[in-house]
Amino acid sequence: MASGTLADDIRLKLGILSPAERKVARVLLAGYPSSGFETIATLAERSAVSAPTVLRFVNRLGYSGFPDFQAALRAELDDRNASPLSLYEATDDTGAPDSAAGLMARSSKLFTAAVAQTLAETPPHDLEHAIALLADRKRRITLVGGRFTNLLAQYLGLHLMQLREDVRFLPDRDVERTATLATLSRRDVLVIFDYRRYEHDKVSFAQLTREQGGKVIVFTDTWLSPTASHAEVVLPSQVTTPSPYDSLVPTLAVIETVVAGLITALGSDAHEHMKHSEDTARRTGLV
Repeated sequence: MASGTLADDIRLKLGILSPAERKVARVLLAGYPSSGFETIATLAERSAVSAPTVLRFVNRLGYSGFPDFQAALRAELDDRNASPLSLYEATDDTGAPDSAAGLMARSSKLFTAAVAQTLAETPPHDLEHAIALLADRKRRITLVGGRFTNLLAQYLGLHLMQLREDVRFLPDRDVERTATLATLSRRDVLVIFDYRRYEHDKVSFAQLTREQGGKVIVFTDTWLSPTASHAEVVLPSQVTTPSPYDSLVPTLAVIETVVAGLITALGSDAHEHMKHSEDTARRTGLV
């Protein structure tokens, strides 16, 4: 997982926790983030440990007490639910560059760091698993995005269509969307793009896919979409940008990396599929 969330901090510290503290950690992670707002007594009871164990656990994370821990969690949720408008209103532009050269220098610094951090924090196992699922020609791929991220779903999907068969987008119209979702089965992989402010229907799509035995791949931000709890693979990206809008540049870098991996994984099959597609396009006057 990418850094920046309490859940990630808990996962990183699992190895140094006592057995009793690990019980608290697992209960928190299983119901994150809502579990973090329960009382000490409730959390202790659900974890089958004592209240002092819960307090030792939050101390181990670096917090002076349970209220301090919950305050940090509330701050994280505020960031998680931020909108472009709230980010715009919270922006202090007193240090903003006053020239095109200054803006480009600032953008270069921010985007370079965000892409580098995203790729450095992407677990190789998760990337490999995503590539393996998307390269499995026995599986059918369905992609869906959100208000802005539908562009990314289209971008990845169009690449996939050039490399393999059985790739589709979740339709926009309700009747078609329902019909598509009703056909989900064990052979399906649903690829979801979901970034703050998260869209509730994506959780339902992910849950339905898992219930039918399919697999879910989620591209999201570092605060993690709620769909992550139903996902086989989660690929988070940084969203740092010089504007109030979250950047999709790091996610695009991850997509390009996945496509490169797919070309290698599919090998000659991808080559033959591309040749057949090009021939079809020429014969039908589409190129």
